[in-house]
Amino acid sequence: MKEDTPTIKLVDTLAAVEPRAWNALVGQQPFLRHEFLHALHETGCACEGTGWTPRHLTLWQGASLIGAMPLYLKSHSYGEYVFDWAWADAYRRHGLVYYPKLLGAIPFSPVTGPRLFAGDAATRALLIRAAIRLAREASSLHVLFPTEPEAREMEAAGMMLRRSVQFHWENRGYASFEEFLSELASAKRKKIRQERRKVQESGVRLRRLVGGEIREEHWTFFTRCYNSTYRAHHSTPYLNFAFFRRLGETLPEHVLMVLAELDGKPIASALNIFSPTTLYGRYWGSVGHVPLLHFEVCYYQALEFCIERGIRVFEGGAQGEHKLARGFMPTQTWSAHWLRHPEFSDAVEKFLAREAAGIERYVDELNERSPFRWESRGSSG
Repeated sequence: MKEDTPTIKLVDTLAAVEPRAWNALVGQQPFLRHEFLHALHETGCACEGTGWTPRHLTLWQGASLIGAMPLYLKSHSYGEYVFDWAWADAYRRHGLVYYPKLLGAIPFSPVTGPRLFAGDAATRALLIRAAIRLAREASSLHVLFPTEPEAREMEAAGMMLRRSVQFHWENRGYASFEEFLSELASAKRKKIRQERRKVQESGVRLRRLVGGEIREEHWTFFTRCYNSTYRAHHSTPYLNFAFFRRLGETLPEHVLMVLAELDGKPIASALNIFSPTTLYGRYWGSVGHVPLLHFEVCYYQALEFCIERGIRVFEGGAQGEHKLARGFMPTQTWSAHWLRHPEFSDAVEKFLAREAAGIERYVDELNERSPFRWESRGSSG
């Protein structure tokens, strides 16, 4: 083999990769940085014991890291937000084994962004082929929320594409929250103002904390809120206090916490992750009930933050048609899938074609309900 031939290495921990080299590949997307992914592993959130065994593909030119693809061997489908439970059940009913499967995703985070890190199309194709080869040792390969160009590259390599919908808010250069409201239809604008006024009249005080402003007691309270949300839905939390605190220590410039206080005591909080271009709404919880507080803490405070900082997009996370009335528009997202079993692959391909037609109709219906004045039918403005 020539000395300049790229070499693929599989790593089960990012401790094996120098942080500066990894971050030079992935850029400013906070969820993909060494600090974020390695913290998930080291704090026991995404590791073999939780069904997320790291199998990261790395590509080397001598001693230089020139490509990477974060991958996990999964023993279940929790924490993914692109649902394949029906596929797993069909495998089981036919006496076949669906797990483990190979997953290219950010654990517990339905955020769009690159999943292949390489400088050119040929190197990205090499990573895709390597991932499919690795998936032959499991049942399948699934890459969640890649960029559309990456999804097309995966399709060219033989993977099937699946469409889904999220709700994203676009900053159109607003100078203030009121300027944003002025572009909404009259009824939507009035409702948001009423919601915000009721929260203000309840006596709640809102604070936005960034980076070093978030102290130990804030992380303790936020974790309490986060856990209470999962308990309310009879679920087990994916993340823990150790992860949140480490996130604040290693990526402070990417963390926004919204804190709601009543009578001097915290009652609710939300955690957002942001880059210079995008804010990602992630987690929320409360220990007391105030009507409409959820919308203020999770959406309106974050929208104001985006406007103040010139952040272009606010990704509101998975699902949630209620976001539409608050200026979040339907945005198509992608996933790519390869199944080793040919008959099941054919069946899934037919299912995805039917599902895609339904998604298109759904997006059309949502766009017809646009809250913006110039897009709404019959709006009084």
